[in-house]
Amino acid sequence: MKIFNSMTRKKEEFIPVKPGEVRMYVCGPTVYDFFHIGNARTFVIFDTIRRYLEYRGYEVKFVQNFTDIDDKMIRRANEEDITVKQLGDKFIGEYYKDADGLNIERATVNPRATEYMGQIVEFVQELIDKGYAYEVDGDVYFHTKKFEEYGKLSGQNLDDLQAGARINVDERKKDPMDFAIWKSKKPGEPGWESPWGMGRPGWHIECSCMAYDLLGETIDIHGGGMDLVFPHHENEIAQSEARTGKKFVKYWMHAAYLNIDNKKMSKSLKNFFTTRDILKEYDVDVIRFFMLSAHYRNQLNFSRELLDSAKSSVERIYNTIGNLESLLEEVKTQNILPEEKDFEDILKEIKNKYIEKMDDDFNTADGITAIFDLVKEINLKVNVNSSKELVEKSLNLIRELGAPLGILQKSRKSKLEDEIEKLIEERQKARKEKNWALADKIRDDLSERGIILEDTPQGVRWHLK
Repeated sequence: MKIFNSMTRKKEEFIPVKPGEVRMYVCGPTVYDFFHIGNARTFVIFDTIRRYLEYRGYEVKFVQNFTDIDDKMIRRANEEDITVKQLGDKFIGEYYKDADGLNIERATVNPRATEYMGQIVEFVQELIDKGYAYEVDGDVYFHTKKFEEYGKLSGQNLDDLQAGARINVDERKKDPMDFAIWKSKKPGEPGWESPWGMGRPGWHIECSCMAYDLLGETIDIHGGGMDLVFPHHENEIAQSEARTGKKFVKYWMHAAYLNIDNKKMSKSLKNFFTTRDILKEYDVDVIRFFMLSAHYRNQLNFSRELLDSAKSSVERIYNTIGNLESLLEEVKTQNILPEEKDFEDILKEIKNKYIEKMDDDFNTADGITAIFDLVKEINLKVNVNSSKELVEKSLNLIRELGAPLGILQKSRKSKLEDEIEKLIEERQKARKEKNWALADKIRDDLSERGIILEDTPQGVRWHLK
């Protein structure tokens, strides 16, 4: 297996620190709002990477943090007249709802920054003791020039970074590029006790601290969006390696943006859609298929036309799944037939091709192509005269190859039921809004598909003609 390492800018053979085990840290959300589908792409990508590593036999410890204290959270909590903790609790709950909706597996651990104040203070003190950090009026800064390799992830030296950066002028710093690892408490802000007075951690230190505590001094994979390369991940490296004197991460991975109108989707630009809104319009399989249809290091442009195209593609695969499910009830022969041995070989070849592509830096786009090759072969060669064993093997392989991508696990029957229930909800909403034309159209469309609706005192029920 090979992974493109953002640090070396090349694909490298994946050799974990401990054979058979993968320790993986992915930067999670700042929990002050619902996350948008640009964030969702990153979460889906690393969920898929985690799933595929497990599919290949690794035991994965997957850590994704929640940043539950920062300037945005303090501002939002003050606007809503609630505590920062109340805000964090609320949006951590909302994160789980949307992540579950995207079929994202729960992390092994989801640590919160506010749970790590003691360890963070200890971390900061160690950096001061080693001469890598200094305190000024209750603030503590990391002295970037003391860490000679600063800039190695972003590929720039300190002078270049300083020339190109937007730096907050603060004459108290020893150098303009020095960054805060502890901030003194300001009026109206929450604070925690420290040797430097009441305060709170800087953004970067929390991830270094939690990764060290939960995964050790050197971890296998650290991931996030490409916007985190600098300064967040650069600063994590400086802090962590200054503390331990050891390599912090073996393989750095960064997911490209999900764009809208070829611009990065972001809350600051107000050009975003929340995951929750898109999940109301499209099935989770469609959304994940769309997000994985391009390699994770390639930018992907969002549009409903592309989502509709993904929907059609997913439907094609589910049609084959439905056909195979029906065949299981129709075929007469149980065991595989001699003339079907060649098709068994085709199934093995496609599975091997899928693994070859996914082993090459998690190439989900080519992995999906292999699934379509499988569907094409099944549609050509599996029919009512096939054996039950071959039908089962064909169906199981579609599901097996879809599982690391988090798709294609529903039965056609359950998918139909979900679709009908969604249309019934839309019809009920239309009736409530007195949009009788839309309500009648939904009923008529379902009727044409052989589905009859009955309005009863207990609610709407449906059955097939």
